[in-house]
Amino acid sequence: MSFEWLEMPAASLNNVALEAAQARQMQLTKPLGSLGYLEDIAIRLAGMQGTQQPELSRVRIVVFAADHGIAEEGVSAFPQAVTGQMILNFARGGAAISVLARNLGASLEVVDVGSVWDGEALSGVVVQKAASGTANFRRGPAMNETQLAAALQAGRDAAGRALKDDAQLFIGGEMGIANTSAATALACALLGRSATEIAGPGTGLDAAGVTRKAQIIDESLELHRAAMISPLEALRHVGGFEIAALAGAYIACAQAGLPVLVDGFIASSAALAAMKIRPDAANWWFYGHASAEPGYVHLMQALDARPLVNLGMRLGEGSGAAVALPILRLAAALHGQMATFGDAGVSEGQ
Repeated sequence: MSFEWLEMPAASLNNVALEAAQARQMQLTKPLGSLGYLEDIAIRLAGMQGTQQPELSRVRIVVFAADHGIAEEGVSAFPQAVTGQMILNFARGGAAISVLARNLGASLEVVDVGSVWDGEALSGVVVQKAASGTANFRRGPAMNETQLAAALQAGRDAAGRALKDDAQLFIGGEMGIANTSAATALACALLGRSATEIAGPGTGLDAAGVTRKAQIIDESLELHRAAMISPLEALRHVGGFEIAALAGAYIACAQAGLPVLVDGFIASSAALAAMKIRPDAANWWFYGHASAEPGYVHLMQALDARPLVNLGMRLGEGSGAAVALPILRLAAALHGQMATFGDAGVSEGQ
């Protein structure tokens, strides 16, 4: 495996469709700008899909699962065994994202990209492990180059399956005990910030637990600082397999022209890494929800992003993006189905 595919440029939005969408918005039976951000969303979707009738009926949700060596340091309120238990829960349809996918009519796939769990083959679960968990990045790099390439490729492959199934939107989720620590470390490395500014409760740490978690991450960042000379090296030293897979999926989707709806804190740390690797890929991403993790605001500033909803969520799994999906669908419907002033015989305002 190699990293050469990351050098391929993202697809270009359809400028003709973008201009036509902007013109159409001026003719719809409403005051210009009265639908706010929904208008911008619709115009971008039209440019992404190359049509004035954008549609998001076929949505693929992919949850990447992996374990983390940093869990050895007690940075999570839950034991590592929960990762494997949640893979089972996803497969049985009992997780939050499972319920959301069913009710949204979206297809759900789970990719075990690096859990320590070694259970039965499960329907709807793709096993594509880079390894059985990352190494403890407090002691050394989280992964080697071969493992990083494998995790990125797992994301690319998931995007490829979504494209093969003619998906119109990709939502990436994640599951992995201690992955907020990996996401925090990665965000700190990419943003040049201390973990005391970024670290949050994750699965439910108390204030003392968050303080200890930040200290461990800051110590780890100091260990790897000289080696993290690129976004890929930051991913390799302090990231997670599911975070790398998300980054790979986001880049692959952009290269193929498939819109993405990014989830919360962990997914956005992957998006930041992906943008640092392939800056033009960010043109293909929307952002689902404002995570309650305190570091999220710094990621949004760096990504120049605007989340669609703010419900105080911090579950992960792609759940916040799934909850925001109806907003994208409604923006597309309004753009394509509203009458123009000419159609309706309504006088235009001055």
